[in-house]
Formats: sequence, structure tokens, C-alpha cells
Amino acid sequence: MDEPSRHGTIAASLSAVRQRLARSLERAGRSRADVRLVAVSKTRPPEDIRAAVGAGQLDFGENRVQEALEKIGLTADMPISWHLVGHLQSNKARKAAAAFAWIHSIDGVDLLRRVDEAAADAGRSPVVLVQVDLAGEPTKHGVAADACLPIFEAGAACRAASVGGLMVLPPFTEDPEEARPYFRRLRELRDALAGRGVPAAMLRELSMGMSHDFEVAVEEGATVVRVGTAIFGERA
Repeated sequence: MDEPSRHGTIAASLSAVRQRLARSLERAGRSRADVRLVAVSKTRPPEDIRAAVGAGQLDFGENRVQEALEKIGLTADMPISWHLVGHLQSNKARKAAAAFAWIHSIDGVDLLRRVDEAAADAGRSPVVLVQVDLAGEPTKHGVAADACLPIFEAGAACRAASVGGLMVLPPFTEDPEEARPYFRRLRELRDALAGRGVPAAMLRELSMGMSHDFEVAVEEGATVVRVGTAIFGERA
């Protein structure tokens, strides 16, 4: 596909995703300002990112720090807000803290402290989300729901990073309704943490929902949805 056609396809796909998002918000009685759409650009070339920016998209998500750093450098002329949505290894915390506006995958107190220290050194102030493992899948990362509180307690002492909420990756299923219980449980966990004294400012975000199930996530209270395939097409 030539570049103009590719740009047109991405713009059309973005428009379709925004329409789906608008309909799900309407069903939930929520406003468009309630939800941030993150275009997940992992494995995609910088040209695709530029096409999406041209269609008005400014939030982009990457899974791997090194791949993201290359794209961040190649698109430095654009006003992009970068999100790390994949697992963060502690030895990459320093690079991630300096490069990303959002880190969705904090799963321990030590990792949070490493990110905060690195962010302070870099003069950055990333929003960080606590990734919760609600399904106990051995192939996925995250902290158990009943072990989240110490991370929020440590977040109160952060100098640069700010804990802003929760993230979940439910087990993949073709039927979006099968993901609903996980989205609901994340919202209920947020409410339980608030009941245990965690400040509202640390619980404002729920990052949940992807290309096939983000409408259900929005109905259950998502404030951030992470959409890749529905915008950029299937990965090669």
C-alpha cells in the first residue's frame, strides 16, 4: 500500500474507533472528556504514527522501551504523549522514566521507587499506574489485588512520579462480555482502595480495554483505552 493510501486507511480507522468510543460513552451516560484514547503503535513504523498524528491522535502506547526510544527520537518534532503499556523491567526503569509521560505497568514498590528516582533525576513527572493481575495468568505481570495498597502508600512519598490509578490486562477472549467481570473488578478494587484511605487523586485512572473490548471497558468505567489493531490493522 502506498503512503497516501496508508495514511487514509489509518485516518478512517481512527474515525471508526472514535465513533465506537462515542457510542459506548453515550450508552454509559459519560462524556468524551472522560476517556483518553491511546493508539498502541508497537511494531508499527514511525510513518504510521505520523499518519495518526495527522488525523488528530496524540497519545501513543508502546510495549518495549528500546523500540519506543527509537520512535520517540524519530518523531521528536511532534507533540506526542508517550505511554509505556508493556511490562517494565527494573533495569529499564531509568530510561522509561525519562522518556514516557505515562507508565501503565508498575507492579511493585521497588519498581515504583526506581521510576520515581529516575524521573526526579531527569526532571520528568510521569503518571504511573499500578498493573493488577486479576486472573493469575502465569504469562502476565501485575500485582495481586490484595497486595496493591503498599504501592499506593509508597506513592505518597514519590518526589517526581505520580501514582494515578490502576491498569488491567484480562485474559484474551473473542467475546468482549467475558472481559466485563475483570473490568468491573478493577473498578471495585479502586473503590475498595478509596475506602481504605487512598486519596482520590491516586485513583482517578482506570486503564482497561483494547481493540475488541474497549466499549465494554468504557461501560464499566475505563478512563484510558489502549487500541492498536483497530487503528493500525493486524500486525504482520
